[in-house]
Amino acid sequence: MSNSEEEKGVVVNFLAGLGLGALIGAATALLLAPKSGVETREDLKHVAEDMRTKADKVIKDVSESGDELVKKSKEILESTKEKVQQAVETGKKAMAKKHEEMTGEAEEDKA
Repeated sequence: MSNSEEEKGVVVNFLAGLGLGALIGAATALLLAPKSGVETREDLKHVAEDMRTKADKVIKDVSESGDELVKKSKEILESTKEKVQQAVETGKKAMAKKHEEMTGEAEEDKA
């Protein structure tokens, strides 16, 4: 994983933690506030909806990052595969050339 991908992961994790902490703090404040039960339940319902929305966004962001990482990995794999195939072909050509040189020398020695 490259540094920029690690940094993105750290930022996403930090923001997710920050958002979760803010929501937990808001829920705690609602529970401790002097309100009626109906008001408190409504407030908790809104906080729960906000938490779900933000959690869905974090999941979407992480999923997109994962998809991007898979795409980049496939590109790197394909590039590496091509380079290996080129190296194998170059090695085969060099081996054939050396074989011809050695076979030619062996025939000259016989003559």
